[in-house]
Amino acid sequence: MGLFSFLKKKSDTPAEDASASFVVVDTRLRAGEPSRLDSEAERERQRAIARATAAKIDEIELEMTSAIFDDEPAWGSAARRPAAAPAALPDPEPGVDELPDAAAVPATAPAVEEGAILYANGQAAAAESLLRDSLANFGRNERLPWWMLFDLYQATGQESRFESIAIDYASHFETSPPAWQPPPPAQDVAQLTGVAATESFGPILDSGIAPRLQRLLTAKAPLVRVEVGAVRSAVPEGCALLLKALQTLRKEGRQLVLAGADTLMATLRPMLAVGDRSSGEAPWLLLLELLLLSNREKDFEESAMDYCVTFEVSPPSFEALTHVSTAAPAPVAGDRFLLPPLALGDCAALFDAIDAYADGREVLVLDCSRLARMDYACATALQGRLRVHTEQQRRVELRDLNHLVAALLRLLGYTHDDAGSGKQIRLYPHRY
Repeated sequence: MGLFSFLKKKSDTPAEDASASFVVVDTRLRAGEPSRLDSEAERERQRAIARATAAKIDEIELEMTSAIFDDEPAWGSAARRPAAAPAALPDPEPGVDELPDAAAVPATAPAVEEGAILYANGQAAAAESLLRDSLANFGRNERLPWWMLFDLYQATGQESRFESIAIDYASHFETSPPAWQPPPPAQDVAQLTGVAATESFGPILDSGIAPRLQRLLTAKAPLVRVEVGAVRSAVPEGCALLLKALQTLRKEGRQLVLAGADTLMATLRPMLAVGDRSSGEAPWLLLLELLLLSNREKDFEESAMDYCVTFEVSPPSFEALTHVSTAAPAPVAGDRFLLPPLALGDCAALFDAIDAYADGREVLVLDCSRLARMDYACATALQGRLRVHTEQQRRVELRDLNHLVAALLRLLGYTHDDAGSGKQIRLYPHRY
């Protein structure tokens, strides 16, 4: 959504309802408190407004993305044209999604620091109250306290409060609200630690990907990460191989992270046109699998109907998934070390496992996508252990951090470079 943020205007919603929603939020923020919904009826009305806004923005972005990436008419709306060879895209700039430097963060943000400390100490209710109170002043222009609240509600399983504040967030910043992501099943939590098997694919998706897919399928890892954001072209054989692997991982109930799915879908769409069977079924079915794994039910149903019309067969059915999540592509390839949901107290065994993972590697990537909370003692001890690796000329990255943990680590000086050697630990929070 960030690429087209200039399109997010109030006129994207019905004029009267949109104006009313923004006035309610703005008036209450000026009164010194976050906006509250007065009744279930009002909450439902605001939710409908937020969803309508999100739908409109998504529609505009989809049209513009199609024009930018594949220069095609609306999918299925006209005869297929031969797809132009995809242009090589520059590599991501290192650190583009990194936590901002100290100079980029407002100097007076005590609510952020105090909220991070309270949450780290297990005082989630106190952290919530402090962060909610900050929305009326610091949160008027800054999104960080909102993001911290989203992460707090996610980590503590408070879906109703997450949805409520998401409506306020969408109205106040005139953007689509973040989506609730259910936490992993309780029986899987204890297993979510250790080396996460990761494979990156691109720039061509062809039969040469078979050995790497086989490694993922046979890996004894708590989580499998599939990076497809670098794919710029695909052939039916490669599509069939990736499709089969993703279906196998899904049906086995493996914990799966799919990174860069939107890029691969943009690559596949120019290959497909309603009524044209020349590309075969594999690219169509791979597109449907990517939409399923991304939990995009509406797009899935529309594409399934196009597939049905083209091949005159029954389309696959949509199903809700609990072991799959999506992520932005990362520039660093290779296996990651997956941190546990809770890192509390004496973490010596965890640190020893990280040291074992580091052996023979130049880049250490700690996957924090499942990390809900880290306390002060563990964070301090981890910093000391990771400094040993940076002194040995290893690069250390903590990726997909929630914003509460990221604020704590930044407060502890994780990103500070004492000797000016560039050996600081890099923090990459996830994005809303």
